[in-house]
Amino acid sequence: MTVRRAAGAILLVLATVGAAHAAQGTAARAAADDPPSGGVTQDGRKAGVWLKNSRIVISGNGAGAGKGDGYRLKRPCWYEPSLDGLDMLAQQQRGKAWWTRDRENAKAQQKFVEQFKEKAGEKGRWWLPAHNEGDPAGLACAQGLDSYVWVPEGSPPPPGGITMAELADIARAALTVPEPRIRLNPDVRSYVNLPTWVWLDGAGATTRSVTATLPGVMSATVTATLDDIEIDPGTTADRAEVRKDCGARGRPYARGQEFTCGVRYLRASVDQPRGVYELTVTSVWEVTAQGQDQSGVAPFAFDPYDPVQVGATRDVPVGEVQSVVRGG
Repeated sequence: MTVRRAAGAILLVLATVGAAHAAQGTAARAAADDPPSGGVTQDGRKAGVWLKNSRIVISGNGAGAGKGDGYRLKRPCWYEPSLDGLDMLAQQQRGKAWWTRDRENAKAQQKFVEQFKEKAGEKGRWWLPAHNEGDPAGLACAQGLDSYVWVPEGSPPPPGGITMAELADIARAALTVPEPRIRLNPDVRSYVNLPTWVWLDGAGATTRSVTATLPGVMSATVTATLDDIEIDPGTTADRAEVRKDCGARGRPYARGQEFTCGVRYLRASVDQPRGVYELTVTSVWEVTAQGQDQSGVAPFAFDPYDPVQVGATRDVPVGEVQSVVRGG
């Protein structure tokens, strides 16, 4: 059974959602009559996730704590399980005092609410549309869905119902990692043929995770683990030799230690734009995912996600030591 909005109607459920969306933050209340909205926007990116009309809770130390890589949800809208027949009827009836103020639409509203009485004594749940407001196509996608879909107990979700894979995608879209802070030695200026050591500073924990939870139904967690860094010296191989044995954070300078991570510039930067090489260091975070339904079983084998890669740039001026040879 599907139910669409009554013409000219503004239902209580939409009013409460709008009020919740106005409040900032990612915490979501699970109360049935106050659907939450919230999410994570990725700094410097239009992509990310901002849930609207959704009961999904986003949590974890990777939710909004750094920089995202622009991951987009494959589908910007979906159905979510909501109230059973009795609770949905009660919710709609609680809005009566509000919507009967509009006498022109009061009869249409009352007729609309009558439809929910049919399912009040049956076992099952109403499924409602939700969408990612962080996607420009999210609202239009949700408007193309039925406002309410009844699913009897024991029946499969409706076409378009959220899946475990899509819940994992929501967590993946909300995932952020720390932007790398580059440390160098020598720090201010390097010289031709002098090793320039490279490592990350202040990266913190090497794992970041985000969990997307549909309370009482299922949850999915994505975990990013700092695995490697990649170094781009900002010039061609004939001007710079890159050492790539860096590990997860690079190799801090230590006297007497072998030089395995960094750049040895072979020519001065005086002929470069602004007289410097633009060194880029990209942190590479491997991503895994797992899911659980309400029974605690992991029912879904996730395809591997591509790594999260976030880069930062430093200017490296490279000089040349001039030697003077005097005759005896």
